[in-house]
Amino acid sequence: MPLSRRVPKRGFTNIFRKEYSAVNLARLAKVTKNEIKPKDLVKAGIIKKEAERVKILGQGDISSPKTIHAHKFSVSAQKKIEDAGGKTVLIGS
Repeated sequence: MPLSRRVPKRGFTNIFRKEYSAVNLARLAKVTKNEIKPKDLVKAGIIKKEAERVKILGQGDISSPKTIHAHKFSVSAQKKIEDAGGKTVLIGS
């Protein structure tokens, strides 16, 4: 029997998958700038590359009003940012 028939075939790899780097609000609170973009996250050491897609998650609290630019926001993160007087800006990609 050929090798291709003997080897088990499992799973599926989606070649169109979009991966996001998850960033919690607790880590964003440590950045001192009022307007946070992906290049600022790279400088702070939160993400590795500016080209990465970023999703902001709602774990932690943010006290000062900040404008945050990201590719996605969780519902809880968006609510906490707006409650603190900040603004969320979606980056289109």
